[in-house]
Amino acid sequence: MNYLFHIIIMINIYIILSTSTNLLVGMTNLLSLGQAALYGIGAYLAVLALMIMQLPLLPALILVMAGTSFSSLLIAYPSLRLRGDYFVLATLGFQLIVFTILYNWVSLTRGPYGIPGIPSPVLFGAITVSGIIPYLILSSIFALGVIFIFFKLIHSPFGRALKAVRDDELSAKAIGRNVTALKIWAFVFSAGFIGISGLLYASYVSYIDPTSFNLDEAIFILTAVIIGGTGNIKGPIVGAVFVVVLPELLRFVGLPDSLAANLRQIIYGLMIIVLMRLRPQGLAGEYVLK
Repeated sequence: MNYLFHIIIMINIYIILSTSTNLLVGMTNLLSLGQAALYGIGAYLAVLALMIMQLPLLPALILVMAGTSFSSLLIAYPSLRLRGDYFVLATLGFQLIVFTILYNWVSLTRGPYGIPGIPSPVLFGAITVSGIIPYLILSSIFALGVIFIFFKLIHSPFGRALKAVRDDELSAKAIGRNVTALKIWAFVFSAGFIGISGLLYASYVSYIDPTSFNLDEAIFILTAVIIGGTGNIKGPIVGAVFVVVLPELLRFVGLPDSLAANLRQIIYGLMIIVLMRLRPQGLAGEYVLK
């Protein structure tokens, strides 16, 4: 039963990641490869908040969200001057720079040695969220909260403005929308909520190292969004469930771990190829990426 609860916790974490990424990819048509870098920044800020500053959960959450939101501006301002493939390459560069810093700044991040013993968060100064059941409840609350917030956000005037920018940027400018400001706010909101995933992951696993936030992870997050579908709430949720459950199903087949990992990548690639051909909006999405 604990194994099942663990899978649900990881699904909750990836629901937050994919839903937040969808705000950029599906709602604003900004194909970013830098989300794992923000995920990692959130996780290391969680270490700062929980382990060094020993903050309770809510102040730690505010610090992490504010830090990841601010970090997103480092890529938002310069990259939004670019278009198409050049924008993707700029976010890829941000991803590689952040990973390199996390991996090589050993005095601060411990680099490849990682940071063990990350404490569990404390609620209201008295309740320690420790054990798989409390984390299941906490991660479920956060996942449901993020889904609700993004549902409201997508159907708000801000969400409709992002859709207008996505569908026809020139027309959005013609009716007086500040397109650059909208895209920057999309970056900020997306990064802030990605930080929640970083905090949940770091405190749940109680150990982090840079390899958890590398380019493979960035592609993995983007794969969840593309396979599930973009432009609505259902797509990222379906994609998160799919990419988390598939590796676990391969375990039951009895394949060696090394072979199962490679087969998983092959399946993801085939899924994307088939979907781009037969259902480009994804399994449950409503928008076709351009």
